Amino acid sequence: MSGSRGELPPLVDYLVVPAVNLTLAFLVSGLVVLAIGENPLAAVRIMLSGALGYAEGVGYTLYYTTNFIFTGLAVAVAFHAGLFNIGAEGQATMAGLGVAIVCLAFDGAPWWLVLPFAVAAAALFGAGWAFLPGWAQARRGSHIVITTIMFNFIAATVMVYLLVNVIGKPGAMNPETRTFAEATRLPPIRDMLLPLGFDVGTSPLNPSFFLAVLAALLVWLLVWHSRLGYEMRVFGFNPTAAVYAGIDPARVVMVAMMISGALAGLLAVNEVMGVQNRLLLEFVGGAGFVGIAVALMGRAHPLGIVLAAFLFGVLYQGGAELSFERPKISRDMVVVIQGLVILFAGALEHLARPPLVRLFRRTRRTAEA
Repeated sequence: MSGSRGELPPLVDYLVVPAVNLTLAFLVSGLVVLAIGENPLAAVRIMLSGALGYAEGVGYTLYYTTNFIFTGLAVAVAFHAGLFNIGAEGQATMAGLGVAIVCLAFDGAPWWLVLPFAVAAAALFGAGWAFLPGWAQARRGSHIVITTIMFNFIAATVMVYLLVNVIGKPGAMNPETRTFAEATRLPPIRDMLLPLGFDVGTSPLNPSFFLAVLAALLVWLLVWHSRLGYEMRVFGFNPTAAVYAGIDPARVVMVAMMISGALAGLLAVNEVMGVQNRLLLEFVGGAGFVGIAVALMGRAHPLGIVLAAFLFGVLYQGGAELSFERPKISRDMVVVIQGLVILFAGALEHLARPPLVRLFRRTRRTAEA
């Protein structure tokens, strides 16, 4: 995540470059929509009104945003240590097992009593699943990208076995646990907002949103205001210099991966305890992979990640409304649009940077002349 960084003013680097990439993604998406005979401007209007035009749509948007904040933070923490954690999907999957075990064990207890244990279980299971790839890289030199990808498949396989043979609901057609008691489920936020005059309808938004915002604040403190965060950034920027400065590379790699896995695991609190109220297969729904684009677009900074996660929340909720309003724009087409945003925010992240760098160099020379 470096490239020619440092040659642009921070405001341009953190705001203008992502805005240009996003504009390019929407322009290409508009051409795709135009190619199937639909009006791109009308499609944008439907997406925005579906995501932000009414209270229930906003609730759904923030619900998606919650998931993406967790996975974006997970990827970002690994980035700062020079690691590319592609395993957030598997780490969140295993964390769902931890949340389900806690909720089933405390079934019937009030949610506010169960929540701290569920959060701890999610973080522990996620961190535990990330520890093994971290250990393999730190002690055996395995490539973190390959091992985390493999662990995504292993997590899915383990979950199938457990739901079918061990903790699944007897007699159920689908591999899933029994539903938690109503008192143990996270309450929807509408119950808290209605007395204040706000109604977000039947959206699944729940207190996990506040947990995600708190996680972003804690990551900011960790990365920029702690010794461990400093060691992670030094190691990520220059591993050789980090070793020369006395930083233990193996410790940094393993700790960073465990923190990353713990953050990814917190997604399970939102999904398993807050929305599904039981453990299902594939409840993560690809949010682990979207977290990579969120972290890239947010420049691995918690504030940027919150904003990027909100953007992807708008895309997900607005995309669902768009496919409903315009049958010619199918759900697959919406995925294509989301993929283009990910492409320009991720793989082509530096496409607009060189021209902007040249522009600012020319402007600086003109001002100095």
